[in-house]
Amino acid sequence: MALEKYHAKRKFSETSEPSGKISKQPAANSKQPAFVVQKHQAQNLHFDFRLEHDGVLASWAIPKGPPEKIGEKRLAVQVEDHPVEYAKFEGEIPEGQYGAGTVEIWDSGTYKLLKWDEKVVEFVLSGKKMTGRYSLIKTTGYSKNAWILIKQKPKSLFKTSLQE
Repeated sequence: MALEKYHAKRKFSETSEPSGKISKQPAANSKQPAFVVQKHQAQNLHFDFRLEHDGVLASWAIPKGPPEKIGEKRLAVQVEDHPVEYAKFEGEIPEGQYGAGTVEIWDSGTYKLLKWDEKVVEFVLSGKKMTGRYSLIKTTGYSKNAWILIKQKPKSLFKTSLQE
């Protein structure tokens, strides 16, 4: 996705959200791509999970918050891509604007991408709260934008005879 949907939903003369464009500069001061989780108190409290990818922040809304324990699964609804500058956005989106409410950064850091295709995104997060291996898996039948975010067990570097 590009940023057309993001721009179409916002009036930048009325909101302090960054207008942004597709970026060639990484969001983090690192060679690793950035991720951010923003706690968003809009009409309903939810968490926005964003992964820097292809010059934008690919984004999912997680109604019940990110999974904290290995094996825990959470619904993640894919939403429009956001500009990379949004990784640092905190503030109040005014009443009457799309997503009106308070946005605060809940966690941020970098990630290592393991796989990205139309059905599965696998990565290792290095944040303050979210660390370790996670997967986003596209669902079928529920909604065309529905994914499941799962906190995975770390992969062992060495196989034992019990694991084979």
